[in-house]
Amino acid sequence: MFIAETDNQHSFDRSICPIANVLDLVGDKWTLLVVRDLILGKSYYKEFAESPEGIPTNILADRLKRLEKVGIVLKTPYCLKPTRYQYELTEKGKDLVPILESMVSWATKYLPGTQVFPVHEPKKRR
Repeated sequence: MFIAETDNQHSFDRSICPIANVLDLVGDKWTLLVVRDLILGKSYYKEFAESPEGIPTNILADRLKRLEKVGIVLKTPYCLKPTRYQYELTEKGKDLVPILESMVSWATKYLPGTQVFPVHEPKKRR
């Protein structure tokens, strides 16, 4: 397969396969669930921690850092003492929405009993 040389050439961990590279970014047990929660309107650490899957807090913190590092999530402080952050999807992150929608469509068709989560109404911060 031919790869064009570009100024922003990506370093590939395993291969040049697009699927392998997407999985390297978001293919673990938790990352897409964090993205799902962002899509559904969650934006605060505590809200992610309260998701029904019960993501361990150390893993949640790691996934949020990784998503920010690769440009999928933007982190902004909303409280300075102690410092607390609000998270939102970047344009790059929002481009994952159709992928997750396809997963939801497939699951509701072939995995009886699955249910789509409602959109989360964000809490107002003072």
